[in-house]
Amino acid sequence: MNIPGDELYTLLHAALKKREQETLQRTLYHALRDAILCGRLQSGSQLPGSRTLAQQISVSRNTVNAALDQLTLEGYLLRNRQGTRVGQFAHRTIARTLPDPDVRLTKRVALLPAPVPRDTPVMAFTPGTPAINYFPLPLWRRLYDRVLREEGSALLGYGDPAGEPSLRAAIARHLALSRGIDCDASQIVLTEGALEGVNLCTMLLSEPGDVAWVENPGYSGAKSAFVKTGLAITGIPVDDEGMCWEGLDVPAPSMIFTSPSHQFPYGSVLSARRRLALLDLALQHNAWIIEDDYDSEFRYAGEPVPAMLGMVNNAPVVYLGTFSKTLFPSLRMGFMVLPPALAKAVRPAIGSLLRGGHRAEQRTLALFIEEGHYARHLAAMRRLYRKRYRQLREVLGAELHSPHRILAGEGGMHLTLAIEGIDDQRLVAKARAFQLAPAALSGYYLEAKQGQTGLVLGYGNTSASQFAPGIRRLQALITQQQGEKG
Repeated sequence: MNIPGDELYTLLHAALKKREQETLQRTLYHALRDAILCGRLQSGSQLPGSRTLAQQISVSRNTVNAALDQLTLEGYLLRNRQGTRVGQFAHRTIARTLPDPDVRLTKRVALLPAPVPRDTPVMAFTPGTPAINYFPLPLWRRLYDRVLREEGSALLGYGDPAGEPSLRAAIARHLALSRGIDCDASQIVLTEGALEGVNLCTMLLSEPGDVAWVENPGYSGAKSAFVKTGLAITGIPVDDEGMCWEGLDVPAPSMIFTSPSHQFPYGSVLSARRRLALLDLALQHNAWIIEDDYDSEFRYAGEPVPAMLGMVNNAPVVYLGTFSKTLFPSLRMGFMVLPPALAKAVRPAIGSLLRGGHRAEQRTLALFIEEGHYARHLAAMRRLYRKRYRQLREVLGAELHSPHRILAGEGGMHLTLAIEGIDDQRLVAKARAFQLAPAALSGYYLEAKQGQTGLVLGYGNTSASQFAPGIRRLQALITQQQGEKG
């Protein structure tokens, strides 16, 4: 043994004296392990017998043996008839506590968009958050309890990788009525929100180096998915008719991401003319269109805009939907609708990429849809958001005196304001001190410095009573910023 017996006992006595909530066994385990790791007990050192060790430190022999057995199991000690020895370790020339490692993230990480703050509780004007306090939680709890009562432990296994058949069938029926999409359950894959749907599309349908078109400005999650898959991203500008690629000298795409029913953050609708042209372009270049049906459920003027997937049979379109905006974000449930041929081709891959799960929640959501609760909730939220949309526009007209332009509107849960001559990112950072969380419009561009400045005001989660004081505060911050520039 490389240290005297008395020194070993002193070390163990000191550890036992300092122990707090740990058991005697864990204290002995950590003391001996640390002595081995730091080199005080060297490889091959002979330890006293468990009886002697227990007598010297005044603990039971069972406690000592339990600690020694755990160290033996983990390979620190070797125990046999000849006694207990320290295992063979390479000579340690480094300290027990190492300096911080030299962390080098991949180059792709630097290309990712800035993360979106997720506050709890949600601050006023946060984009993309529904009125979660209006969700019928008691009803949801009753349905959930009913599912567990009727099916119980049968739902505790993994389940179908594509999701519960009952929910997929319910979604298919809902889409046929609300979005004009003719599909069946075999074409639907359940995901953890729209972002996982984008991730799956890039995994299944693209190769590193392929060109992906994205709306610019647009959904930052799509950019994240394309960056980490190694796609070359081309930003396509947006106008009042949605994505506008006509006349641009850009590389031909292999993948096109668009939100045609309610572009985020501009709010424009992709015109029928451009939808058909985009479908022709995708066919010409053998490209896939990812249709993010963002906020299509909340339209306040005219009829709902049909989905691109339903415009042409066998269109090269993967349709993405989510319940995060219509129900509540933490549900983390979305879905993909695949054309029949693609659904058949990817079925084995889905089994490798997904594991199923959340089965009770999925069965509960299936009941929520089938019994008509989902349609009623959507109708109620549509009335609420329409009212808040109009109230916010009135407040903006009365309280926001800086020159601004409202981009599109008439749907969704946010209003986007174009405001020239402001540092919108610095403005929103200051607004957080007042519990206001609008988003900076420039932050949704591929190159923020080249983008339009302004504010994206979410009103889904914000009561009308907060509109006037919130807009007055934002006006004060704009005035302050402009005064500093002057």
